[in-house]
Amino acid sequence: MDSGPKVSVVTPFYNTAEFLAEAIESVLSQTYSNFEYLLVDNKSTDGSGDIARRYAALDPRIRFFENAAFVGQIDNYNGALSKIGGDSKYVKMVQADDAAMPDCLERMVAVAEQHPSIGLVSSYYFYGNDPSGTGVPRNLTFMSGKDVCRLMLLEKHFVVGTPSVVMYRADLVRAREQFYPLGRYHPDTEAAYSILLGHDFGFVHQLLSFVRADNVSITTKRRIFNPGPLDYLMVIERFGRAVLSDAEFRELADREWKTYWEFLGTSALRFRRQDFWKYHREGLATIDKKIDPSVVARGAVRRIASRALSPLGELTRRFSRAR
Repeated sequence: MDSGPKVSVVTPFYNTAEFLAEAIESVLSQTYSNFEYLLVDNKSTDGSGDIARRYAALDPRIRFFENAAFVGQIDNYNGALSKIGGDSKYVKMVQADDAAMPDCLERMVAVAEQHPSIGLVSSYYFYGNDPSGTGVPRNLTFMSGKDVCRLMLLEKHFVVGTPSVVMYRADLVRAREQFYPLGRYHPDTEAAYSILLGHDFGFVHQLLSFVRADNVSITTKRRIFNPGPLDYLMVIERFGRAVLSDAEFRELADREWKTYWEFLGTSALRFRRQDFWKYHREGLATIDKKIDPSVVARGAVRRIASRALSPLGELTRRFSRAR
């Protein structure tokens, strides 16, 4: 497809030589051709920069940049986004260890062009070998942004994936000095929620992206800290009041905080390592919360009590079925 609005595709990278060529090839294989492709090297030492330079020499749509000095991942991503062309209407991130399906840009642009109020487009995606991103009703390709936030908060359908999964409207990227907020555990998720509070949502009911699950990344390293309950609380506390009624917010927050304190109480009984507690202390600090030992202790007692009663409940159910 040669016509249509211009898309800036962006791949910031650091020491991803093993996967970078696959990511680049996936972009160059798009059925939609009106795009520029920015490759931004964060001072790689494994030959990734050489790979990017070779591709840039072969395709005029590619612009190659090398940072003057190594920076953190989010600073690298924000710096890469600051380089998009002024004539681009949309921005698509393809992380250096991920890939885009051949019709990714074509399908996403088509949905975005149908509704100018859309600020973010998403789709189904592969997380490793597993399809992910479900939750949007099959008959809908357009939803209110706040309705999508409610869907994610109340039903736990995470439909905005990772940076490689979504496409943004370029003017919204340019409007934010730091598109991905610094000092947050999941800046891409928070950027998506922030966009959706003021703009609508588009969705393509097809698998359009591949997110690698078997490589060592910041996200995979955090799995040992069981981040799920804390991640959920972060978005509840930061965005829940904007899209939920007072009653909905209070019911959801009370339930999830109770679950979280019980989780930390169980973790204390398992003598988790100091880095586990550091992760949770620092995460809570981003929403102005602290670990209260007395609350954690009560959570542990509740969890122990519920497990102590569960065998009796199971015996009762078995006896009832046998009568």
